[in-house]
Amino acid sequence: MATRINYNYEAAVTYTSLKQNERLMNKSLLRLSTGLRILSAADDASGLFIADQLSLVSTALDQGNRNIQFAISALQIAEGSVSQIYDKLKTMYQKAVSAANDVNDSNARDALQRDIENLRDAILKIAQDTEYNGLRLLNGSFNNVRVHYGARAAQTLSVSIASVLPQQLGGYVAESSPATLQDSTLALLGTGGLLAGNQGYTVDNGDYLKFTFNDGTTVTLNSLNQLGYLIDPANNTYILDASAVANTINNNATLQNKGVRAYAENVSVADRDFNLTVGDSATIKFYAGGELVFEKTYNAGTVSLDEFIADINDQAQGKLVASKDSSGNRLVLKTPNGETISVEVTAGTGTTISLDMLVYVDGNSATSNNVSGGTGSAVKVGTLTVMGVDKFDIEALGIEFFNIDGDSTTVDIVSANFNSLETIDVTTSKGAQIAQVLIQSAIRQVDTIRSQIGSTIINLQAIYDAQAIAKDNVDNAESVIRNVDFAKEMTEFTKYQIRMQSGVAMLAQANTLPQLVLQLLR
Repeated sequence: MATRINYNYEAAVTYTSLKQNERLMNKSLLRLSTGLRILSAADDASGLFIADQLSLVSTALDQGNRNIQFAISALQIAEGSVSQIYDKLKTMYQKAVSAANDVNDSNARDALQRDIENLRDAILKIAQDTEYNGLRLLNGSFNNVRVHYGARAAQTLSVSIASVLPQQLGGYVAESSPATLQDSTLALLGTGGLLAGNQGYTVDNGDYLKFTFNDGTTVTLNSLNQLGYLIDPANNTYILDASAVANTINNNATLQNKGVRAYAENVSVADRDFNLTVGDSATIKFYAGGELVFEKTYNAGTVSLDEFIADINDQAQGKLVASKDSSGNRLVLKTPNGETISVEVTAGTGTTISLDMLVYVDGNSATSNNVSGGTGSAVKVGTLTVMGVDKFDIEALGIEFFNIDGDSTTVDIVSANFNSLETIDVTTSKGAQIAQVLIQSAIRQVDTIRSQIGSTIINLQAIYDAQAIAKDNVDNAESVIRNVDFAKEMTEFTKYQIRMQSGVAMLAQANTLPQLVLQLLR
């Protein structure tokens, strides 16, 4: 019982406890009203630090995902434009295939060429004008663009889109030089068979063509029948033939997988006006590749060019096609697939005849002597064009197609040159064949770019999804530290509220204790 009136210990202690409880109850009330467990650093200093760091990461993850969305939007614009370019290339390819059909006359091929040029112009405009937020996407300048996706420094993804400008799309072409191939026409006078003076155009053991690609892949053609046709079975002699080489290349699985195609063509326009006057008899033979396709003996008299052309076409049945040039005085010969053209003229014993081979084929070596009972021969090898998707080199030994220095004992190496879509010319059959490979290569390039864009979008979307999950977990971790558990806090608040009510009641009781002293003073 208190017996002092100047100091009421019970009331003072009750008041102090009441103030402490009031502070706790008010803090609990604020937690319930704000939903936050940490209202100030004093509530949980280390917890506040951890929660703030988690909040920083969460904010950065959210911004990183927005960055990803911006990048995906740009890539989707690019992919849509590349898809349009693919459609244009597909149409160009269709027109190139149409132009390769020799049924088309020059006017039809000119029209197809104009269509291709218009499509190429459309591709140019799409590649130049496609942009996102002022950034050109398809002209090659969108290179090593960094997308910052993460919450920390250096968490970036490099994105590049190769150029799809027409001058950057195309393939590689190695063409045999017409100047070199003129050496493939020689004339031989005197006795002897077709190959007696044309040994430079036979395929010998050890001759080869070797393809080398940038990835180290090599393909070697060195069999006699891979490089020519059998023309002399008795001596197993093969004559060099562009058609045989082209067929070998086009049927080689490795070269096919590399996108390599070959095209052979052989058109001979005689260098001199046609002149055939026979004194007794003369036998003329033509070979296409290794096959004898024309043989006829002419008796005394003069044979006109028209008569000679009709005889060849009637007997050769398309394996060798004869016509005359625009002057109407010179013989034009063509094989359907670029086979080697060989001619042999044999004069009868009583005939003195001009054995000028330039009357029959084009070339740079011939003789126009009049020989009695002689034999003249010439070989005209076709041109070979090799086309590919990727860069390649051709190494040649003893093969005239890519003989740079004219020495058949020296190894020559020719690198295929890049030909863009701007070089396409389908006004000739050969040009249409080259165009198909160039466009096919361009389609592969565009498809590769398109698939890379798609892969990048998938990659960014995966990062986005992963970061969205990470952000949810980071937010939850922060919430555990920073936010209030309402069930628990309500229990605490109820406890403090009851203690406040009880404390106020007990303070009232403690304040009445000094009044008991008055009982002693009565």
